[in-house]
Amino acid sequence: MEAGEEFGPWLARQLRLANKTQAELAEELGLTRAAVSAWITKRSVPRPTVMGEIAKALGTDLGTVHTRTTDTQAGLPVTWYHRPGYQDGGRDGGNAAAFAFDADVQVLARETCQNSLDERLVENGRPVRVRYTIHELTGEKLGAFRAALLWDELQPHYSAVSESAADQKVGRVVDAGVRDMFEKGRLVLLRIDDYNASGLTGDDYGDGKFAAVVRRQLESLKSGRGAGGSYGLGKATLWATSALGMVLINSTLSVPHEGRTERRVIGRLELPWRSVDGIPYAGPAWLGRPDPETHNAEVVRSWWADEETVERLHLTRDNDEPGTSFLIVGAHDVASLEQGGTDSDDEEGNAGDGDGIRDIRVMHRRLVEALGRDFWAAMTGGGSRLPLLETSVRTYRNGEIVVEEETVDPTDIQPSRSRALRAFYEGTTVDRLTEAGQVALCAVPLKLPLFGGRSGTLGTHQGVLLVTDAEDKDGVPNQVHSLRGNRMTIKKSTVHGLPLGVTQFQAVLLVGHAAGESAPFAGEAEEFLRAAEPPEHDRWGQTEELTLRWSHSAHNRISRLTTEVNAAVKGLVVRPKRPGSEESAKLGKKLTVQRKAPAVKRGSGPTVPELVELDAEIGASKEWRITAEVKLPRADELPAMTPVVLLEVRSGGRPRLDWAELVAVEGCAVEGGVLHFEQGARRAVFRGATDPTSHPVRTELTRLALELRAGSGE
Repeated sequence: MEAGEEFGPWLARQLRLANKTQAELAEELGLTRAAVSAWITKRSVPRPTVMGEIAKALGTDLGTVHTRTTDTQAGLPVTWYHRPGYQDGGRDGGNAAAFAFDADVQVLARETCQNSLDERLVENGRPVRVRYTIHELTGEKLGAFRAALLWDELQPHYSAVSESAADQKVGRVVDAGVRDMFEKGRLVLLRIDDYNASGLTGDDYGDGKFAAVVRRQLESLKSGRGAGGSYGLGKATLWATSALGMVLINSTLSVPHEGRTERRVIGRLELPWRSVDGIPYAGPAWLGRPDPETHNAEVVRSWWADEETVERLHLTRDNDEPGTSFLIVGAHDVASLEQGGTDSDDEEGNAGDGDGIRDIRVMHRRLVEALGRDFWAAMTGGGSRLPLLETSVRTYRNGEIVVEEETVDPTDIQPSRSRALRAFYEGTTVDRLTEAGQVALCAVPLKLPLFGGRSGTLGTHQGVLLVTDAEDKDGVPNQVHSLRGNRMTIKKSTVHGLPLGVTQFQAVLLVGHAAGESAPFAGEAEEFLRAAEPPEHDRWGQTEELTLRWSHSAHNRISRLTTEVNAAVKGLVVRPKRPGSEESAKLGKKLTVQRKAPAVKRGSGPTVPELVELDAEIGASKEWRITAEVKLPRADELPAMTPVVLLEVRSGGRPRLDWAELVAVEGCAVEGGVLHFEQGARRAVFRGATDPTSHPVRTELTRLALELRAGSGE
């Protein structure tokens, strides 16, 4: 049972909530105002016989006055506060931060799980536990929940948004969400609970985690140096996933606020500008208890709810362990439609109504897939290293189980990679792969630049590369998963240019704190790579922060790291040729190569290689992956050529893209981005991948052009 708040501060707040002065309370109690003042200033406490009179005056019971773990129900009731329209006439069509992400439960899982990892309580050494609960409400259950939400207060605001839906993207989404709830009689709730996390600590309005999440935008207050987030955008995925723009919050605090830790509740609503009964409203609204200390006592703040209230709001937590519960009201998953998600997945085989964005079974499956794909490393332990994270997903309809709770097991979803990481933790890696199931380890250097655009190197951080045989469940083979301190997969890249016959593998790159706290410059590498991540935290490359803090060319250090990693992988998986070996001798007996007299060399004029074949596709990281064939003329000498990749445009100069990777396959060599052709070869083949951060527009919307330019290609 949690300790109650001190009597003086608790009583002062109850008087404010009840809009009652110290003099009025003293008069009701038959005491002097000085006696009440002494209680509030903590100079004394009331006698036990007076406690009952205080409870009566505040309209509560004696137990509430004695324990002081909740506010009385006297005074201003819980309600919705809608931010007034701007006095200068400005209008917002919604929260711009929400447009940074798609309405995708897999993106939601990535961002929310990352936030929970960042807020893990590390002192006890235990992992943070994150559970996703999908709950579809219909009939009486839905009606009871709407009543708990004070829907009648919200209805005029939703109606105003629906009337102007044709002019606003957010309005169209909200209008569709409201119609789905009433016309189809259903509502999907998606709750994310974390345990062994810090909770939303701090004041309602001051600098703290509570205000950063509930009150502000683009503010990131993280607990650890190895935190995944840095933009303050991740929380916007919560509201982006709600078709009604609504999220309710119940937090158990690791640090007491107002003397309490349990059931700190508030709600936030994100709507576009609207006019209700001739009164303009700016957009956001909050569910809470009006704060008497604010102007007109209209602005609401969080309140300490009772158990019955959190149960009616579907916010009940398992225990008193610190952490936060976020309830997304009207959850939808638009991205599932692009991946074939439909309601036809009914276990009985019944055809659904075609609205896959709210199919709770599809949501369940996609959440499990995302958690296993992005957080397998955080859920893997070994030796003295414990997992950082435990995750599970469960699905209900009106309180009845639809899909049993499913704990995400990294050894089942990512068997090869989790085996590789566990071997690293247990110290059982080898220098070279000689048997199935082994894990090879190799160090790869990341040369860190100096701050402020200064030339030179701060130091070399040694990342850890792990390579092992691939298994069927791992997904795409021959990939490198890169991660840093919080052990969330940041970058996925395929190793190209492998010879035929190479055994399929999976590789893991550990950098920053993930490489070990004792790794040289681990903290500096963590800071550098964190700055090189976009808001989605799904790759490393050129970012504005990287340019401002280091230089415009700092991302080249990451490109060199990629080159080092690919070379190291090939060194571990490609068996070196052994001339004169027994296998070569056997093969030589079966082959006969007709010898021809060497052709007489003929002089030739200026000739250049010619690009004759080009194959391109878009990779997993939205990069262009290119394979090109070059026809080589007969000549005494062939000039070096630089492949230049450009975007086709209707007018003006064609934008040039940067290479993230350029490798020779046949008949040539690559040095510094320049092709050097082998003498006597008649064809050459090379492969390359562009740097997605150099793309001025989305890759899917572009057309590609490839040129061969003499020399350096400038």
